[in-house]
Order: sequence, then structure tokens, then C-alpha cells
Amino acid sequence: MLLAPLWYKSELLDTGIVKVPTGFDTDFGSVPRLPFMFWLLGDRGHAAAVVHDYLYRTANVSRAKADAIFHEALRADGEDAVSSWLMWTGVRIGGWAAYSHRHPENRP
Repeated sequence: MLLAPLWYKSELLDTGIVKVPTGFDTDFGSVPRLPFMFWLLGDRGHAAAVVHDYLYRTANVSRAKADAIFHEALRADGEDAVSSWLMWTGVRIGGWAAYSHRHPENRP
């Protein structure tokens, strides 16, 4: 749970700013608990994951845009190109279930 608001400035948004409010509950990113995958990508990109969780829950942007902002935020936070691409690919492949579960009207 966030103890203070988290602000992220995105080049991909018309408004430019995402404000995740104090009290927002997050898991900081769901990385499969497979040993190699968690070793490679676990415990990284927490701020980007919080922004992504918030965008998924609010559905103020499309799933594709939320995923693109996640990738942008990972890179802005210093994640290397390969790791950020792998994490982005993971949400593109597996994120549909979480997004559709919360927003059935947006199912493909």
C-alpha cells in the first residue's frame, strides 16, 4: 500500500501525468515464481509496476497504452532494454486476464 502519492510523467499520455493516490494497494509486479524467471526479473521496476497496476485498475487508458506506459516507466527508471522488453512482453502476453477480469466490457 502506498504511504504517499506516486507521480509519473509520461510522454504517452495527453495529460502527461499519472497520479497514483496514497493508500493504493499494489503487489509491485507479478513475476512468475519460476526460479530462473524470478531470478532474472523479480524485485525490479517497482514504481513502474505500481503505475501499471493503477492504470489496469482504473482503465482510464486502454490495456495496450497501459502496457506501453509500463515499458516507458521501466526504461525511465533505468531498467535495461532486454529486461524492460521481457517485462513488457510478459504483461502483453498475460495481462489480458487481469485487465479483462476487472473490466469485462473491454474484453477482446
